[in-house]
Amino acid sequence: MKSILGNEILKTSLKWRSYISFITIAAIIPLVDIGLYLERGGWAQSITRGLSQDFLVMGNIKNGYFITYFIMNALWIHIPFLITLGAGDQLAGEATGGTFRILLTRPASRSRILLMKYITTLLYTAALVIFMGILSLGLGIALFGTGDLLVPSNKMLIIHAEHDVLWRMATAFVLAIWGMWTVASLAFLFSSLVENGIGPIIGTMAVIIVSYIIGNVPVDLFASIKPYLFTTYLDLWTKVFEDPVPWDALLHSVLVLGAFSVGFYLVSWYIFARKDVLS
Repeated sequence: MKSILGNEILKTSLKWRSYISFITIAAIIPLVDIGLYLERGGWAQSITRGLSQDFLVMGNIKNGYFITYFIMNALWIHIPFLITLGAGDQLAGEATGGTFRILLTRPASRSRILLMKYITTLLYTAALVIFMGILSLGLGIALFGTGDLLVPSNKMLIIHAEHDVLWRMATAFVLAIWGMWTVASLAFLFSSLVENGIGPIIGTMAVIIVSYIIGNVPVDLFASIKPYLFTTYLDLWTKVFEDPVPWDALLHSVLVLGAFSVGFYLVSWYIFARKDVLS
């Protein structure tokens, strides 16, 4: 089993498409950080203007923690697209390359091969989010230093003391990985249905966009559907920055997303186990 997993990880690492997401993040985050650094904090002054009228604002609030939080909010709607570039190619790439028959000549069962590909998908997703976290937090702290974290929330500002921020950041990225695993699982499902790498990307993003639209349109019918959409819970990482942290709601989101991920994988297994491989 270890050799199969190692081979799948190696194959993924040798595909140029696997690095597009990392290159994109490596380009965007420094551009955002440098742009905010050269702007000299005017963006932060607009946020704290109302607060400074009632309170004496001291310390470095324009710090790397705030920059990281800002980047996570700004990029999170786009991260699912980057996830699908790797996740959607796991099975569809084999069909496109005509290597399914060779793959299935291994003594391992289809179920085991599928599981190893799925684990590879999860590892790829986790690596991408971790890379984003390390780059955004590391570069943000290097340019802006550390300090208390200012979090805009529901027309109010929440201030987390500097000593209380790092564990929230770490937990937020762990929860972000959990949410993106659901997106990756959906892309993996679409990858089992089609025979080209573009289909899973289009299919996954179409589902996410439609789900977001349904979840945000103020219609009673859609409001009743919203709790059953996985996109409703993808922002679970933001709950860590609330005060106090709503642990019950957070656990509910974790369980719902976990159920969706398992469901997507089981459907993928059902399709792949009965797939008629012709090439």
